[in-house]
Amino acid sequence: VQLQAYGGGLVQAGGYLRLSCAASGRTLSAYGMGWFRQAPGKEREFVGAIRGSGESTNYRDSVKGRFIISRDNAKNTLYLQMNSLKPEDTAVYYCAASTKGWVAVARLYDYWGQGTLVTVSS
Repeated sequence: VQLQAYGGGLVQAGGYLRLSCAASGRTLSAYGMGWFRQAPGKEREFVGAIRGSGESTNYRDSVKGRFIISRDNAKNTLYLQMNSLKPEDTAVYYCAASTKGWVAVARLYDYWGQGTLVTVSS
């Protein structure tokens, strides 16, 4: 599976962005999908994940109520709607696919996109 994340950019605090992750090579519905992020000087952290069917999601506490993960398996695309953005959301965002379900642990993901930079100004 090849993944390509896009949609990042510069936004003011309180604004919104929608990230997309396009998949090719395999049908996306077979995978749990996740979003991770890595801020400068920090370790990569879990943002959220979605079940293969799209029926269930989970998020890290700091983005609950602000971020929404969705997927369109017919289009082989994963999304991350980010609302009420804060400067601390600034990071490179990565999408990933897992054969082990919609998990929160990075090492359980098999395929990774190249990342897209989100910068939130105060």
